Amino acid sequence: MNEIHKIFNEFEEHLLKDDKPSQYFNDKLASGIFFKIYPFTLLGNLIKTEQEPKHHPEGNVWIHTLMVVDECAKVRSRSEDARVFMWAALLHDLGKAPTTAVRKGKITAYDHDKVGKGLSIKFLEAWTDDAKFIEKVSKLVRWHMQTLFVVKDLPFAEIKDMLAEVAIDEIALLSICDRLGRGELSDKKMQEEKTNIEIFIKKCKAFSLK
Repeated sequence: MNEIHKIFNEFEEHLLKDDKPSQYFNDKLASGIFFKIYPFTLLGNLIKTEQEPKHHPEGNVWIHTLMVVDECAKVRSRSEDARVFMWAALLHDLGKAPTTAVRKGKITAYDHDKVGKGLSIKFLEAWTDDAKFIEKVSKLVRWHMQTLFVVKDLPFAEIKDMLAEVAIDEIALLSICDRLGRGELSDKKMQEEKTNIEIFIKKCKAFSLK
């Protein structure tokens, strides 16, 4: 087993067993792999990728990603496939590094979900040839923003295409962790996020019955 495969296996062990996988990943920073070894550099790029403070007061994408991973660890037993779910959590915002830009004074990352799908595939292909597993992870990455789009009735909402690729409850579970995995959330805001997830599920189920 080569070094890259050993690291991947180590990642997976902590993603599936730790209560707070973030502690392992932050400790791993000292090894330098996130800055020197591909594909781990795709995660390292998130450290220097800033986010709009209004929506992400916690800081850069690396910090946010690990907060989401910890939220997902709390509920992975509720997932239909904990392995797919936790890898999607770790890779869900890979697309922010190449898409982040300042537009009209605000930090944005348009289409990071779409770009992230491709990057998550490349990331996992460095480790495994399990095409089905890679496909499942990349689809969760691709659709993780749909909760926001559907709830707000934005033109980017693509319920039909999403439902053809992922289960409603699975994307909802990842989405609530994504929404809660950020800094300075009041009890009121957390409840608002949970309510939005319920609205998302209802809208998707209503659509599927048409």
